[in-house]
Amino acid sequence: MKKILLTTAIALLAAGSLFAQMPTDSLLRRYAAGMLMVGFKGDSVTEDCDAARYVRDLKVGAIVLFDIDVTGDATLGSRNITSKERLKRMTAQLQAWADYPLLIATDQEGGRVARLKPQYGFLPTVTAEYLGTVDNEDTTRHYAAQLAREMRESGVNVNLAPVVDVLNHDCAAVGHYNRCFSTDPQVIARHASWFIDECHREGVLCTLKHFPGHGNAIDDSHYGFVDVTNGWTPQELEPFRMLIDAGKADLIMTAHLFNRNIDDEYPATLSAKTINGLLRNEMGYDGVVVTDDLYMQAIRNNYSIPTALELAINAGADLICVGNNISTGFEADRPFKLVDMIVNSVKEGRIPWERLQESHDRVARVFRR
Repeated sequence: MKKILLTTAIALLAAGSLFAQMPTDSLLRRYAAGMLMVGFKGDSVTEDCDAARYVRDLKVGAIVLFDIDVTGDATLGSRNITSKERLKRMTAQLQAWADYPLLIATDQEGGRVARLKPQYGFLPTVTAEYLGTVDNEDTTRHYAAQLAREMRESGVNVNLAPVVDVLNHDCAAVGHYNRCFSTDPQVIARHASWFIDECHREGVLCTLKHFPGHGNAIDDSHYGFVDVTNGWTPQELEPFRMLIDAGKADLIMTAHLFNRNIDDEYPATLSAKTINGLLRNEMGYDGVVVTDDLYMQAIRNNYSIPTALELAINAGADLICVGNNISTGFEADRPFKLVDMIVNSVKEGRIPWERLQESHDRVARVFRR
């Protein structure tokens, strides 16, 4: 009888402890929203626009800006970025609505992937491959400082760059567009380090992409499943490893690539073996992990969004990118639905509350940096 009572008491204490650890609904929703990096339409903001709802009301962790609306007519200036002055006013208003440190991000790699274009009044940029080919520190620092300064002046505080994948021109999404510095990991890490230094001088955080290496992926994960098992080599980890060891990694973006060398079940974005195992435990990275867009076809064609969310968060992702600007279309209420999904998963025990706390702390820490 005493044994039964003792067992019951222990169970009640454990249940009470778990109950005490569960936050209020408002705090849970806020931390869930803090894990989202979301996009919206328009180059200006008003009190009742989607951006206001996302930042002021939902309190998302990050905003991602584009210049071309892929879900619309896909013309230059059809999304968020149309001029330096309008961008500066918009980012200032977004920060005014936020009662917390808001990350505002865009892809400003240089060359083909540059959201701040000369057509909108920004200075011309060059590709990473050009910089790696010239292989001159002053040249790389010059172009990096120039784009970082224009980002800071525009109110953008996160660059979704540099790409530290190995160069392979047969790679449809990366190498084909000259987005990689070199085939040599040493050259990649060297130029990425100079690029990051200049961004840091202007108060702009950087994002290494695409972990654990996209350079030898022949297909494009925007449009479906991509298996890099046979083409990937461990050498592709080296630029990431060198930059982590040098303290240069603010954020790291995962790729939606299946790589049986690392995980024979899940693509990198959803893989605990890749994020918590390889990146965090083996390579010693404790910074922010941001996913590539969760609505890309590589994910959507193979997983439901609730399942993908649970897998990514439990794998160690801290920011879930949902740009609302790819072929799967724009949905104004999507961020609210995603918060509901995360909250339900926590309440039903499929995502530990501690995972949200951990990500909140990492994002706060990188912003202070």
